[in-house]
Amino acid sequence: MTTPFYPRDPLRHPPALTPGYKTSVARSPRAPLIAIDPTLSELTGPSFGPGDIAPGDNDLLTNHARAGESPIGERIILHGAVRDENARPVPGTLVEIWQANAGGRYRHHRDGYLAPLDPNFGGCGRALTDAEGYFAFRTVKPGAYPWRNTPNSWRPAHVHLSLFGTGFAQRLITQCYFEGDPLIAHCAIAQTLPDPRGIEALTARLDLAATLPFDAIAWRFDIVLRGRRETPFENRP
Repeated sequence: MTTPFYPRDPLRHPPALTPGYKTSVARSPRAPLIAIDPTLSELTGPSFGPGDIAPGDNDLLTNHARAGESPIGERIILHGAVRDENARPVPGTLVEIWQANAGGRYRHHRDGYLAPLDPNFGGCGRALTDAEGYFAFRTVKPGAYPWRNTPNSWRPAHVHLSLFGTGFAQRLITQCYFEGDPLIAHCAIAQTLPDPRGIEALTARLDLAATLPFDAIAWRFDIVLRGRRETPFENRP
């Protein structure tokens, strides 16, 4: 079956050098990039199936919590679908997420933010997309946190996402923000995107239709792999 070709829109992706995001000055290349063909192992695996996902892996409210306890914070559902450039679902995609807790702190030894760790929150989960490309996670809304870009820089609430296809070379990494967060407009990382459409594509939308009354607010975040509507990815050249 032949399908149309949609060229990549460079305006939806940030340039490597964006001086407002200070670490990009040291990390951006100064010479033309060299394309290296992927190895056979990168093209042929790993692949993931239902046997690699344990029950509850997509429930961050329980997967690190002690019996009878739960994390502190605003309970949310983050859900959506992975689709290609023709809006067709992409089933069997491993979606992994990681995030800060409600106070804005990661469970990582290098995170020195003064907000406390939550003993009932690990901050990571994973799920496989179903036949319709759909995925869903239960979690808490992450808190904002300071970072050393300027003396008063704060990251908006965000969740990191990793997507695996059928080979390591297909892994894509992105992050989503939350609709209405005023810090998005002040974030040097978010503002590296040269077109507002790119930021819109990284923004989860409030979804009252999927919200569980008296339980959890739902946010919808759909991911498009290629084409004019492509979700911006951090590791796509």
